[in-house]
Amino acid sequence: MEPIVAVTKSIGHYEGVSSALRLVEKQIGEDIEGKKRVLVKPNFVSTSRQLAATHVEAVKAVLDMISKYHSGKVTIGEGPATSSLRDGLVNFNYLKLQNEYDVDFLDLNRDDYVEVEGLDSQLKPLKFHVSKSVIESDYRISVAVPKTHNVVIVTLSIKNMVVGSLVNHEKSKIHQGLKGTNLNIAELSRIVMPHLGVIDGFLGMEGRGPISGDAVDFRVAAASPHPISLDAVISRVMGFDPSDIGYLYHLHEWKMGVIDLDRIKVIGTSLADVTQRFEPHPGYLDSLRWKL
Repeated sequence: MEPIVAVTKSIGHYEGVSSALRLVEKQIGEDIEGKKRVLVKPNFVSTSRQLAATHVEAVKAVLDMISKYHSGKVTIGEGPATSSLRDGLVNFNYLKLQNEYDVDFLDLNRDDYVEVEGLDSQLKPLKFHVSKSVIESDYRISVAVPKTHNVVIVTLSIKNMVVGSLVNHEKSKIHQGLKGTNLNIAELSRIVMPHLGVIDGFLGMEGRGPISGDAVDFRVAAASPHPISLDAVISRVMGFDPSDIGYLYHLHEWKMGVIDLDRIKVIGTSLADVTQRFEPHPGYLDSLRWKL
């Protein structure tokens, strides 16, 4: 079946995400029916710089949508790279969500883990500790910000879920050279792939992402039950060739998803109307060497 990606123009974090979700609402309703363990994964790669993190209004839009079809508790889980989850919850005003929704917060860094095999820089086996709660969730939603990245060119819905799922100090361990890093993201995504990918691109980040880059007045939102295709489409909208993104290339080659835009059905807004080339990270040309 042809993967579908909804892309819309955004006039705000909540409004943009809501409009994208509405375009795929029927599929969301069908997919989430009967699910017991729903997890929403924002991106708190920084717990102090809002531009680098998922805005709470984007998560509210997701909660409003899924509450139509899921009456149980929702877990909002994240494992920040350098500080506590509570820092991000406080600084980005997430705690208010408990007053409006039936949600719990879970620090994935402190979760029980499952040992999963990846690769080291020599492409030899290396064990990673992946959050048990993320693996056992039967409906995972990744809510990400479109940003350039210093190693893998872009970070979107898949990388958000994969790296955030690594517990304790395992996040830095995923960086095993250009080949190893891209293969690790692809390999680990086999067990934590989002069931729904959401991109809040009201603002994006270019240049020295994923933390220290510059703001892009992007005004784009997107959503899809096909996160590989979603990330491919948004990579293209940001001005990058999806086949240059190593982990997306591998997932496509492994037939886990489609990154060829000619085989993806984009609904909503024409890509030509929202494409805005992002300034890549200064190390962009080096990042392409995963192909060598």
